[in-house]
This record gives sequence, C-alpha cells and structure tokens, in this order.
Amino acid sequence: MNGMELALQLCMGIGLAACSGLRAFLPCLIVGALGRADYLQLGEAYSFLERTDSLIIFGVATLLEVLGDKIVAVDHFLDTAGTVLRPAAGTVLVSAVMVKLDPTTALALGLIAGGGTAFTIHAGKSFTRASSTATSPLHLGAGNTALSFIEDAVTGVGLFLSVLAPVFAALFTIALLALAGWALTHLRSRWRRNSEVRNSGPG
Repeated sequence: MNGMELALQLCMGIGLAACSGLRAFLPCLIVGALGRADYLQLGEAYSFLERTDSLIIFGVATLLEVLGDKIVAVDHFLDTAGTVLRPAAGTVLVSAVMVKLDPTTALALGLIAGGGTAFTIHAGKSFTRASSTATSPLHLGAGNTALSFIEDAVTGVGLFLSVLAPVFAALFTIALLALAGWALTHLRSRWRRNSEVRNSGPG
C-alpha cells in the first residue's frame, strides 16, 4: 500500500467522522450499504456494518434521529446521547475504511482521528443548539428546526464528498472543525458575559 492510498483512506475516514459528529447513524448506514454493494471495501473486523440486521437498525435509528432532531425537547436528549454515540461512530468509520492497516493500528487511528473529529464537531453543534434553545420562547422552536435541516444538508454534502472526493472531504472537515471551534469559544464567551450581567444585576 502506498502513501497516496493511505492518505485517501484517511481523508475519507475523517470526512465520514465529521458527518457522524452531526448525525450518528446516517454515515454508518451509508457506509454499510456501500460496503454491501461492494462499492467500498471495509476492514474484516467491521464487516458487521454490511449485515442486513445492522442496516435495518441503522436505517430505523437514522429515521428516528433525523426526525427527533427537529423537536426541541428531543434534540437535547439526542445531543446528550450523542456525546458518546457520535465519537464512537466516528471511531468505527475511520477504522473501517483503513483496510490495509492492521486492526490495532486502524483502531488507534480511528480513536484519534475519527473520535476526536466527531466529538469536536458534536460539541460545536451542541453549543450552537443550546444557544438556540435558550431563545426558543422567541422563535417557538423554529430556530432549532432550521438548524437541524442545515445539519442534514451539511451531512449529506459531507457524505457525498467523503465517498467520491475524499480530499475535498478532508478540506470540508477542516472547515467544520474551524466552525465548531469558533462556536465553542464564541458561545462560551457570550454565555459567560450574560451570566456576569445577570449576577451583577439588582439584588
């Protein structure tokens, strides 16, 4: 295996992991379906992604996640559960596509590149969603729903690039990581300022 093949697989993997930071199950469904169709080669340890029962589970979970994410009360629960599920999915996806590495090395790379990418993007998404939820009395939940549709679209673009143009998927991931980093620092700073204003108000 040459360095270019390894680089392309890594680019694909982190692109998929970025998508899993927004939607835990859809990337797993797509990767499993493409593996089942022999479009993608998956590592032997991850062949379970291609099984019929796995695809059914991923399909149902994807439907529930995508629909539930449009509801204010439910999206908070999904983001809480996603703190574990989304990095785990990112780890599995990166490890699964690194087919020429030994399983231990692939898993280690999956944890670092996949889990880290998915967790960072999930954290940025969660902070953004929490900020929108805080103002839900003003928009009656419409802001959260709009953000959810945007996340659906971003996930779709990311999956498309990951499968067909891995290098562009890597660039796309870098942009998402930068956006997530901005959201984390900017929103956290704004929340701190708002908290200081409330605490310094009339007693």
